[in-house]
Amino acid sequence: MTDASPHGELDPQEFPPTLREVMLRPRWLGMLALCLVVAGIFAGLLQWQLSRAVMTDPLPEGATENVLPIGEVIEPGEYLNGPLIGQRVDVEGAWSVDDFLIVSNRFNDGAEGFWVTGRFVTADGASLATAIGWAADRATAEAAAAELAASATPDAIELTGRLVADEGPTPARGEDPYEMARMSPAALLGQWGEVDGPVFRPFLAAADATGGIGDAGLATISSPAPADDGSVNWLNLFYAVEWAVFAAFSFYLWYRLAKDAWERELEELAGIDPDELDE
Repeated sequence: MTDASPHGELDPQEFPPTLREVMLRPRWLGMLALCLVVAGIFAGLLQWQLSRAVMTDPLPEGATENVLPIGEVIEPGEYLNGPLIGQRVDVEGAWSVDDFLIVSNRFNDGAEGFWVTGRFVTADGASLATAIGWAADRATAEAAAAELAASATPDAIELTGRLVADEGPTPARGEDPYEMARMSPAALLGQWGEVDGPVFRPFLAAADATGGIGDAGLATISSPAPADDGSVNWLNLFYAVEWAVFAAFSFYLWYRLAKDAWERELEELAGIDPDELDE
């Protein structure tokens, strides 16, 4: 027969709490509620990533080759969405004569060279970084930039080209701290003169190496239509899987903490100092 305590209650050492009983205590129910909130946030992020990973309404084949006004594709300051990368657009404006710059490490049909770039100011006053043409050596590129600067006028012209996402800045490769080896509107902005008005995040790869103002001896930049890689963005799908793992881990963490508390309580009831077990 089981011994009772002096107060008529069963000895807790004979009837220790079960894991389920520990989990149903207010403290751990509160922790579970917190985990549910965290998991709900992760589930929302998971759904958002899935909506970006799978295009339910992809653009029709060859849509990027239809020339559209730039205002119908993107506004200044906006990021270029995946389906619109490589979209051909036309834009009206004028060149900033002081902002023709050189970008190195540019390949044209497999040959390494340089791009001559410029700041094209649209009719609305927004700045659009533009890759105008390609040169095989720096001297030719610098001469072309000087010629374009001399030929530029405030008169409005129209450019056609392909929108390309910012490549991101990179440290200078040579002795010149201002040398640019990637086409980045953000990096170009740091070297342009005074800029009034907003700036487009992507850049334009011009379809005409003259820049609409004269032949400076540049080759047309090779900019083929983007390849159709399907309607699934695998990077976003990977992020969605990550959020699912995080949501599952929040519940595992709750279970693990509750189990640790239960095991510690059993050790204390058995007269074992849990701190001694860690030594």
